[in-house]
Amino acid sequence: MAKSIPYQPLLLRLAHGAIAILALLALISGFWVYNTYDGRWGALPLPRIPDIQGLHGTIALVLLLLFPFFALYCFHWGDRRLLHKKSLTQLSQGNWHAWQRLANTLMLVAVTFALITGRMMQEEWLPIGELNRGWYLAHLGAWSVVLLSLLSHLILGAKAGGWPLLVSMVSFAIRPEDRRVGNWWRGSRLKPSNQLLLGLEIIVLLGIVIAFVLPALITAR
Repeated sequence: MAKSIPYQPLLLRLAHGAIAILALLALISGFWVYNTYDGRWGALPLPRIPDIQGLHGTIALVLLLLFPFFALYCFHWGDRRLLHKKSLTQLSQGNWHAWQRLANTLMLVAVTFALITGRMMQEEWLPIGELNRGWYLAHLGAWSVVLLSLLSHLILGAKAGGWPLLVSMVSFAIRPEDRRVGNWWRGSRLKPSNQLLLGLEIIVLLGIVIAFVLPALITAR
């Protein structure tokens, strides 16, 4: 018997959809930047795009502006989809839901560090061949973790909930209770459900602040 498609809250689908599109665009444009100026660990015969760095930076800036809201949603509405106290035990037991929570949590942290390291890069480094700058190498590492986390998120999502779960995230169905914006805020928590998530929320939000503030402070010096 085919599984029915579960219903996902509209606020989750809107936040998840916006961040997913921006993250994918950032990954693709980021690889294009690497492919254009670096390529030492493998490259593809892609056409050169004028000002690909500027395009990548614009996408990343929009992602940075929206990411705090998505992070707050994840920690205060969707924390059941992140790590919890029993997750470590469940991971060792091969629980697919626990592994998916780990991938989701890792992605939040990885995107945060990708934003920080990307903001600390200088646009002139790559065109003049300065490929061993610490911030650039750190950005490549963070970018790679984001990519692996995204792939894990999709694969484990399909494993844990099957295709109905994946389809539910792009469904346009809207229930009556979701038609009123005031109902979107129901189900939120004052703080995450465990100390681990509280600590991770502090790290992520602090990282977002650093991504906004640190480049400006360095430029002003």
